[in-house]
Amino acid sequence: MRVLVSVGVLLGVVGLLHPASGFPFILTQLSTRKSSCKAIPSGMTLCHAVGYSEMRLPNLLGHDTMKEALQQAGSWVPLLTKQCHADTKKFLCSLFAPVCLSDLEQAIHPCRSLCEEVRDGCTPVMAAFGFPWPEMFNCSQFPEGNELCVPPAGMEDKTPLVKEDLPCPACHSDADTEKEFLQDFCSRDFALKVNIRSVSTLDGDLMVIPEIRSRTVYKAKGWAEEELKKTVLWLPDGDNCICQDLQEPGATVLVLGHRADDRLVISWVRKWQKSEKEMKKFSRTVRKFQC
Repeated sequence: MRVLVSVGVLLGVVGLLHPASGFPFILTQLSTRKSSCKAIPSGMTLCHAVGYSEMRLPNLLGHDTMKEALQQAGSWVPLLTKQCHADTKKFLCSLFAPVCLSDLEQAIHPCRSLCEEVRDGCTPVMAAFGFPWPEMFNCSQFPEGNELCVPPAGMEDKTPLVKEDLPCPACHSDADTEKEFLQDFCSRDFALKVNIRSVSTLDGDLMVIPEIRSRTVYKAKGWAEEELKKTVLWLPDGDNCICQDLQEPGATVLVLGHRADDRLVISWVRKWQKSEKEMKKFSRTVRKFQC
């Protein structure tokens, strides 16, 4: 008998099911730590509104800590914006944040058919950016459907991705702004404080134009400081996600990023929420910071 149960239905029928004796798949062997249920953190953008609130940790990719799971999951948020398959979020979250049901002792794997559908839809998109379908997502290691697993959505369940559900990876974090800025400062090509003059789109990317007089340059690897003050900033694919911190003209933001050809590409941006006095104090701290 085929047991194809959607995540939403699982919560209602779990009392009628018996946990399998064990999935003979590679992913379950990646961690020897006993799994436990954890609330999906608000910082895990990849799995916002996935349909359940608790995940198993370690997850099916062997991430033992929430910090590790958050870091790795964040790398896959841009794939959601490409809308290569309606079940991309469901598949990725079934691995990074597998649903945790108290009546089942083990994590529920994605069905092989779910993996294959997402793989077939997203591989061409990933290949266009130079990324192959990863071996850790090898569909042959997932159950075919005769075990309890997360299946693809039925046609009636498939809804288009909503832009408002997808915060841009560079713009979302619940961490302390100042601490996060300093933690990432040394690994980025540039670091700025700017006031936003205007934001527009060009070929799907956000073009951020700061007020020239408002710019404070903390770091400028590969750029002259004067040149950096005249250059616009870019958020790749920013028209397909939400960046609330860039939506308010005149707002002060801290920006980190890297140089890509002739562009300054934003990889981290946060609105400054404190006073001007506190900003001056923070600027002095940054200028004394040693990498």
